[in-house]
Amino acid sequence: MREFMTGEIRRFANTCIWSLRGWRAAWATEKSLRQWTMVNLLSAALAFALDLSAGERALILALGVLVLAAELFNTAIEEAVDLASPDRNPRAGKAKDCGSAGVALAAIAGGIAWAVILIG
Repeated sequence: MREFMTGEIRRFANTCIWSLRGWRAAWATEKSLRQWTMVNLLSAALAFALDLSAGERALILALGVLVLAAELFNTAIEEAVDLASPDRNPRAGKAKDCGSAGVALAAIAGGIAWAVILIG
C-alpha cells in the first residue's frame, strides 16, 4: 500500500509540474491567454465586491476558469495543427476555427451568467 501511495503522489506531482510547464509556455506565447486572465481577475474581483450569493460567485469563478481551460485547449489544438500541417490547409483552418469557437462559447457562457445575475 505504501509503495502504491508513493507512486500516486509522485504521479500527481509530475502532473502538477507538467501542467505548470504548459501554463508557462502558453502564457509566454499566447496574448489571448494573458487577456482572458486579466478579464478573469477583474471578474473575480467584481464577484467578491458585489453582494452575490456563494452559488453566484462559484458560477462566475468556475466559468472564468472554464474560459482559461478552453483557451489552453485551443492553444494545444493550434500547436498540434501547425506541427501536423505547416502549409495552409482548409481542414487545419477548420480545426483552429473550431477551437476558437469553443473559447468564444465559454466566454459567452460567462457573459450570460453575469447578465442573469445582474439583471435578476
